[in-house]
Amino acid sequence: QVQVIESGGGLVQAGGSLTLSCASSGRTFISYAMGWFRQAPGKEREFVAVIDWSGSMTDYRDSVKGRFRISRDKTKNMLYLQMSNLKPEDTAVYYCNAAHTVQSLTTMRGDLNSWGQGTQVTVST
Repeated sequence: QVQVIESGGGLVQAGGSLTLSCASSGRTFISYAMGWFRQAPGKEREFVAVIDWSGSMTDYRDSVKGRFRISRDKTKNMLYLQMSNLKPEDTAVYYCNAAHTVQSLTTMRGDLNSWGQGTQVTVST
């Protein structure tokens, strides 16, 4: 198991930008794929973005393609989500998680770790 702590959320106006950070244990960045997820009020948690163990492959849900960018810094055991051109529908609590495979993260099934507290992103009009 690994521990993750999300940070960087806040209030931003539509069209603005925000970068989220996820600090994790060293083990996470040695052999795990990692991803970002979000849960809006009254909605189910959904997959947002994923990056493989090496950082060479990424994937995103369609609604954020071209606006969000996931990256990782293994020297600092950090995961990031750069968000641009934010929309009100991006409002949600954002979470990071880790798993042995990309598929476990994109499908939200399999060997996921426990969910952390997340970080709130609120996009106003």
